[in-house]
Amino acid sequence: MSRNRLENLDRARQERLFESAADEFAARGYDGASLNRILERSGMSKSSLYYYFDDKADLFTTMIDRAFDFLLKEIGGFDVAQLTAETYWDEIDGFYRRGIEVASKRGWMIKFGRLFYGLRNNPKAEGPVGLVNTAIQRWIDEALAKGQGFGLVRSDLPQTMLIDAVMGMGMALDHWMVAHWEEMSPDMRVLVSKQQMDLIRRVVAP
Repeated sequence: MSRNRLENLDRARQERLFESAADEFAARGYDGASLNRILERSGMSKSSLYYYFDDKADLFTTMIDRAFDFLLKEIGGFDVAQLTAETYWDEIDGFYRRGIEVASKRGWMIKFGRLFYGLRNNPKAEGPVGLVNTAIQRWIDEALAKGQGFGLVRSDLPQTMLIDAVMGMGMALDHWMVAHWEEMSPDMRVLVSKQQMDLIRRVVAP
């Protein structure tokens, strides 16, 4: 797929397409998802779809890539190198909180979250999902190393163990959040996000 070619598609049509795809993949899984149903929901013709994407796998991969690009753009940048001992935890807490606020305004992001966690063990989806996991793991490694330099993060464990522990806990907490999203009010979601960050903070404290 040509990324430049997709950029020429109207933003509203892009979002409608990806929302329709997220609905279909989340409801039926990767194998059961139908391009015809996605086309019907999005209002896009089959010839247009194949102009922008090679096949279902290409659409799925692009959707994951765009979803995280969109989320990071809406939340705002986060530069680990700019953290100080005074701002370290406040900046990390704020980043996660802004993610919750963005998701509250964009329902398809929650559908995407459910899709992402549902496909983590699907071999056909492991390529794009694996790329996301690798990016998250790299960010956690950098953030933990920065915190250790400030004396705010424990350094008594092998670094790879600490990274795996934080990533595993973060994934589990995110998975719980998207699974119970509709049960919580917007204020409760913010409160739970603070509790989740407090839990991680206690685990990595010196």
